[in-house]
Amino acid sequence: MAETLNKSVDQEDRKEKFGEVKIADEVIAIIAGLAATEVEGVASMAGNITNEWVSRLGMKKLSRGVKVEVTEEHVSVDLSLNIRYGYNIPDVSEKVQERVKTAIETMTGLMVLDVNIKIAGVDMDVEEQ
Repeated sequence: MAETLNKSVDQEDRKEKFGEVKIADEVIAIIAGLAATEVEGVASMAGNITNEWVSRLGMKKLSRGVKVEVTEEHVSVDLSLNIRYGYNIPDVSEKVQERVKTAIETMTGLMVLDVNIKIAGVDMDVEEQ
């Protein structure tokens, strides 16, 4: 089997097992990316140059700027964010960490060990708030 592309979700709480549930790493990355961008002050996800070119070609990935490492029942997430100018970076980062942790744990049943944030840039477009 390829290097842990899919993860099994423990279903012991159910009385009857109907089969195995596998969640692709990219699904967890998409959940993390969507949760992060819902936080006020986050302008966008930052990606590497390859992902930037992919998005310019119209094949934008929702998991851009997100790296996940999943073990049996644990998840570690690394996010690269662009923050909006004028927002307090530590406050926004803490809210992102909480939102991402809650979203992944609620939707997958996996325990999030850490959510690491890298501020890759500042969006200088000043919007009326």
